Amino acid sequence: MKRRATMARATARHILVSTEAKCNELKAAIEGGADFAEVAKENSSCPSSRQGGDLGSFGPGQMVKEFDTVVFSAPINVVQGPVKTQFGYHLLEVTSRQD
Repeated sequence: MKRRATMARATARHILVSTEAKCNELKAAIEGGADFAEVAKENSSCPSSRQGGDLGSFGPGQMVKEFDTVVFSAPINVVQGPVKTQFGYHLLEVTSRQD
């Protein structure tokens, strides 16, 4: 029998910026109706910005710890953040998850 941890998968998208202030500003814009993918394309410094911030599908342990913690606990389709990592500040949205 496989360990449950190996079964978990999630898909998520994110926006990476250098400051917490910018992160909060973008979160407010998205919560006010701005399109996440468009905001990602215009503002995110991650190469994933070209796909609207889409990170695809991954399992636990494939992303940095701070990211992982949010992705495998946050509600689906609710923008989370700012989440600080070694790369900067992220807004993060889990688009699907199989526990």
